[in-house]
Amino acid sequence: MIKKRFALRCSQQESGFTLIEIMVVVVILGILAAMVAPKILSRPDQAKGTVARSDIETISQALELFRLDNGFYPTLDQGLEALIQKPSSPPEAKSWNPEGYLKKIPIDPWGNPYMYLQPGNHGKFDLYSLGADGREGGKELNGEIGNWDN
Repeated sequence: MIKKRFALRCSQQESGFTLIEIMVVVVILGILAAMVAPKILSRPDQAKGTVARSDIETISQALELFRLDNGFYPTLDQGLEALIQKPSSPPEAKSWNPEGYLKKIPIDPWGNPYMYLQPGNHGKFDLYSLGADGREGGKELNGEIGNWDN
């Protein structure tokens, strides 16, 4: 008899959420999503800038290795291609690494080639991306990202 009362009492005390409680939770989640979504959606642009900086660092290191082996940076005529195949134009790269310095020349996250100047305006060489708009000048994501930023 005692067992039956306890079982009966438990089933009477159990209750679910009311429709209003569920709606309040859904509204709160909607408000939180509206506040957080813009911050999360702006991250892809930051990620592209990070990828560009990483690519520039990798290519810069390959350029330094080229210089250590050959005594000079690739000329403008030789360009970044000198990092993947031995340049045929002067000056001769006498100690060029037969395996190359990079497997391929990456393109920037916006689909444009990286720009290379030697001698550079900011140092030994300038290596940079034109940014999201693919044009010189601009600010923030539309501005240049270069080895002078590192």
